[in-house]
Amino acid sequence: MTAQIIDGKVFAARVRGQVAQGVTKLKARGITPGLAVVLVGDDPASEVYVRNKGRQTIEVGMASFEHRLSADTSEADLLALVKRLNADPAVHGILVQLPLPKHLNADLVINAIDPAKDVDGFHILNVGLLGTGQKAMVPCTPLGCLMMLRDQLGRLEGLNAVVVGRSNIVGKPMAQLLLGESCTVTIAHSRTRNLADVCRGADILVAAVGRPEMIPGDWIKPGATVIDVGINRVDAGAGKTRLVGDVQFETAVKVAGAITPVPGGVGPMTIACLLANTLTACCRAHDLPEPEGLTV
Repeated sequence: MTAQIIDGKVFAARVRGQVAQGVTKLKARGITPGLAVVLVGDDPASEVYVRNKGRQTIEVGMASFEHRLSADTSEADLLALVKRLNADPAVHGILVQLPLPKHLNADLVINAIDPAKDVDGFHILNVGLLGTGQKAMVPCTPLGCLMMLRDQLGRLEGLNAVVVGRSNIVGKPMAQLLLGESCTVTIAHSRTRNLADVCRGADILVAAVGRPEMIPGDWIKPGATVIDVGINRVDAGAGKTRLVGDVQFETAVKVAGAITPVPGGVGPMTIACLLANTLTACCRAHDLPEPEGLTV
């Protein structure tokens, strides 16, 4: 058997279409959702990401506000900008692009964002709300993974889910979301004893450990749904590189029931869910119903 490939590009396009419909409805009421992105310095990967965010924000009909600051921007100046954006009624979502230059305290900056506008879902209040099963802004990548799982499997309750990785950005919130779906959840990581056996017990396996092709096909339960969050650049010879996930795709695709590829799987969902979160934040700010299918 060969696993069904979960096409993240197609799925993300569908999510962006839903967001665009929601934006159109808000505009009919005279409301335009606005997303502000703050980029400090000139990290090349961040530059590309911010450019893509800006383009897709405009494509779905939202207002896009970009703030580009020099790498030597002071913490006080950055916090002052965040404070202005918090107070701006035209801005419903604020995203400070990470990583920040080393002289800036990322936790301090993120926690200065109004939690209601924290569309990355990294503010400590949103982390706490998610952890206690309350209404929160949910980190974009785990939200995208959950959308894919719901679409693939329907109801998730009672399934064994293993999350390999314990980061604050993916691993921990992913586990919280799966608990919220009534899965039986194990958080594993690179130091887990008998990791292969733990993975083999998973109906749902989410790989977010950041190690290239760490999980081979024989660690996967036949028929399991595999969500590969890893994006690792490895040597492809002749001075070139290629992208691979945390799962060894060639062997896993022969065992799994469904699997996300890298690239083209989870990646496209991250910006789509950022737009979905901005729409949700705008609806909440105006006490309007939240968009169906785009929130937890």
